Amino acid sequence: MQVIEVVAAVITRDDGEILACRRAPGRASAGLWEFPGGKVERGEHPRDALAREIREELQTEARIGGLVTRESTRVDSLLIDLACYRARIDSAGSLRSTDHDELRWVAASELVRLDWALPDLPAVRVLTDDQSKR
Repeated sequence: MQVIEVVAAVITRDDGEILACRRAPGRASAGLWEFPGGKVERGEHPRDALAREIREELQTEARIGGLVTRESTRVDSLLIDLACYRARIDSAGSLRSTDHDELRWVAASELVRLDWALPDLPAVRVLTDDQSKR
């Protein structure tokens, strides 16, 4: 089974809402929600990969914080090793994505209402659980 190392950003605004991104038609997992990010290149540190992916995907700079969760999820014949990190971005106002047809700011308690891609579900559970403890 092929293993793909992937990183994603749990981007939070000052009001506590989290950025969710819906995969565009024609892409793998089209129509499902995910946290923005992408593949780690050979020899690249995961945090550096995530900063690069956010720069490429959302055309903004990101400050990468602590690890939220790292889980491996089987998707068809692939094993997706996804590490999700907390992140802040420089320009939360007018974001556009190269990979998504919708970007939405969502309260942590509302994350479960979206139809998430399987690899992102462990992070959604952690974030929702963190919210319920407040």
